[in-house]
Amino acid sequence: MLTQYQEARHDVRAQVVETVEILANANKEGLKALESGNSNALEKIRKTVKCVSDCTEKIDNDIVLIFARYTPEAKDLREMVSYLKITSALNRIKTNINNYLKNMQSMLAEEDENIAQFIKESLSINRCTINAFDKTLEMFQTFDDNDLIKQLAIEIDVEYAKTDDIYAVLEKSVLQKMNESDGHAEEYFNLLKYIRKNLKIIDRLDSVSQRIIFARMGGKL
Repeated sequence: MLTQYQEARHDVRAQVVETVEILANANKEGLKALESGNSNALEKIRKTVKCVSDCTEKIDNDIVLIFARYTPEAKDLREMVSYLKITSALNRIKTNINNYLKNMQSMLAEEDENIAQFIKESLSINRCTINAFDKTLEMFQTFDDNDLIKQLAIEIDVEYAKTDDIYAVLEKSVLQKMNESDGHAEEYFNLLKYIRKNLKIIDRLDSVSQRIIFARMGGKL
């Protein structure tokens, strides 16, 4: 039977996982909406991540209560501190997802075939991010398996590296189109800027994976 302290710890981890799932689902639904060019769906998806700030605030408060009510051992203290860092990253991911979807709404409103095509080509980045979300959730689900956690972190890093390559190829195509001066140079420049910012989502997930490793095995935070 779990003690109140153990239940509190497990509840915090469950809340973190639930918050990651909210963000992961928004990212998946955003991909579907962009694949179909559905701007209205993007607005609805943005609303689903609004609750993330409340979720992370509750997690942080529950961790503070654990510190106040109990005396966590070094291992447990390390895990709770890691979650405080992770909630900060999750809030930034929420902002990144919201801004990205909002920016894509404005790009779709241009009703430009080239822009629509570039958006579709850029979605390989979103697919890598979805894979990273799935692997992040698996890290939490297999928290007691050190070897698997380290392997999943490596796989997240690989997905992250892929996005840089995808962006480099896309950037070359967009810049070429900009040089043709067809009247949409500013829009193409903004599109590249928005897609580049989209890379921050997987960047944050990469940092979350390292904090999970710290929570489990220690090292540098």
